[in-house]
Amino acid sequence: MTQPVNPSISPRGCVSMTGFAQARSEYAGWSIRISVKSVNHRFLDVKLRLPEGFDLYESALRQAVREKIQRGHVEVSASFLPGAAAPLRINQELAAGYLRAAEELRLQTSAAASVDVAGILRLPGVVLGVTPALPESEEEQERLGKSLAACLTEALGKLDEMRRIEGRHLAEDLRARTARIGEHAAQIRELAVKLQPAFHRRLDSKLKELLSGAGIEPARLAQEAALLAERGDVSEELDRLRSHLTQFTGLLEGGGEAGKKLDFLLQEMHREANTLLSKTPGVESEGLAITGLALEIKAEIEKLREQVQNIE
Repeated sequence: MTQPVNPSISPRGCVSMTGFAQARSEYAGWSIRISVKSVNHRFLDVKLRLPEGFDLYESALRQAVREKIQRGHVEVSASFLPGAAAPLRINQELAAGYLRAAEELRLQTSAAASVDVAGILRLPGVVLGVTPALPESEEEQERLGKSLAACLTEALGKLDEMRRIEGRHLAEDLRARTARIGEHAAQIRELAVKLQPAFHRRLDSKLKELLSGAGIEPARLAQEAALLAERGDVSEELDRLRSHLTQFTGLLEGGGEAGKKLDFLLQEMHREANTLLSKTPGVESEGLAITGLALEIKAEIEKLREQVQNIE
């Protein structure tokens, strides 16, 4: 049987892992319906539901999904509905039993309505052969396989379109939140400059405390001074945060399998926000303002992490 070949996804844009789509095609009087549903998942996990006896096509259908989707939990269901030319068989004995029971109930209840034959046909087990049998010849098997592949390709195309639309909405929200983080970081940088006198006072006080003690080694004194100076400088954290934000927005524009990379960058951004909080003095007004902004940054990062979990 010929393996179906599907076009690859365009690498541009952010793609969501959530979506649903359906498609139909025809085969020998039967209507093939394939539905595809996807939700977020760390890896690509494909689950197929095919009619009994159709395992022959499982490998080709799985490959078709892999060629279109990189990540997510994907459920593919295939079913057959009888068309006008589809051969149907009726369980005459069971249908007659239903009719007798319906007629007896009508007489017992003195109901005026007649027995609905069409309703009898919808009862369980009356209509047989609601799924076509697997063709015996390789030629017919290949023909059925092509019908299934074409139907799945159409459904995956619709799913891809839906996931891209959702991805664009996600990207817009993510860009807005990263922009707010960048604004907060710029405000922190300005406030940190105003806090330099406070850092210097703290450093001077600590050095006087150390110098007043007896037997302080020069190396220890230099180490303590360097440590205090480092704790008062947040420029490196702000520089790294800015770099992470630039990489983050770049990944949103580039598309592809960006979800894992975005999540890693958010972990790094969360670490920088925590460091900012640990270095901020909480007594001066500027210090309190920096603390508030750093907390806002952490809150935005948490919201970003929730959203990123749904990006492919």
